[in-house]
Amino acid sequence: MPANHHRFSNRIVLLFLLTLETARRPASGDSNDAACLANLHQTLEDPANNLHNWTKPFFSNPCPAVSDSHLRGVTCNNGRVYKLSLTNLSLRGSISPLISSCTNLQSLDLSSNQISGEIPPEIQSLSNLAVLNLSSNRLSGEISPQLARCSFLNVIDLHGNGLSGAIPQQLGTLARLSAFDVSNNRLSGQIPANLGMMRSDGNSARFNSSSFAGNKKLYGYPLEERERSKGLSVMAIVGIGLGSGVASLVISFTGVCIWLKVTEKKMEEEEGKISHSMPVY
Repeated sequence: MPANHHRFSNRIVLLFLLTLETARRPASGDSNDAACLANLHQTLEDPANNLHNWTKPFFSNPCPAVSDSHLRGVTCNNGRVYKLSLTNLSLRGSISPLISSCTNLQSLDLSSNQISGEIPPEIQSLSNLAVLNLSSNRLSGEISPQLARCSFLNVIDLHGNGLSGAIPQQLGTLARLSAFDVSNNRLSGQIPANLGMMRSDGNSARFNSSSFAGNKKLYGYPLEERERSKGLSVMAIVGIGLGSGVASLVISFTGVCIWLKVTEKKMEEEEGKISHSMPVY
């Protein structure tokens, strides 16, 4: 019994030491998240050095078990990166296609920077993505229809870029989409009916004209309604101008007629005076 009790005690002590050692070690980060952030840091240029703490040791463990992420703009949940918010940091460069490795990402906000290049179609792999805000950058190219595979998307904000081509019809199938803005780009073609269509109440469009404004070659409802009302306003102004012109002409003509009549009457009176003053022979 004493020997068995001694061996049992040794096992308890060994288990305690192993648990203590494990607690001292930082939890190993998710390899996908580490690759995602490392590649994003590589393709983005940071002239203002706002991401100075994005260093290699943190990439290996972006979400420590004992605290939130040490990386600026990175928010973790349950040991995974679920939010990237790198707004207004003067960032340049491009968005790494390996952004898709952040498989638990729910919000991607890179707005108000100077990021160029295309929106990587690999974003379609972010199946949990709810917010995509890439507005006020220098992005070019077309909007990938594969973006519609992110079925949880609630916000798509791409305004203030140089995006071209048509708005993919597939984006209109996103049932959760409540905010959509592609204004001030170089988009062309017809607005997808399921993005600009009337609501069930018949009073307004799903997204109003401000969501599509600033794209010279884009047409369709609700932009047509705005142009039509604008056209009516112009016609109204022209009508008022023409009406005023006609009224002025009528007044002028009436005045001339009155002047002629007065002049004619005066002439008749003068002739009568002359005839009376002449001597009778």
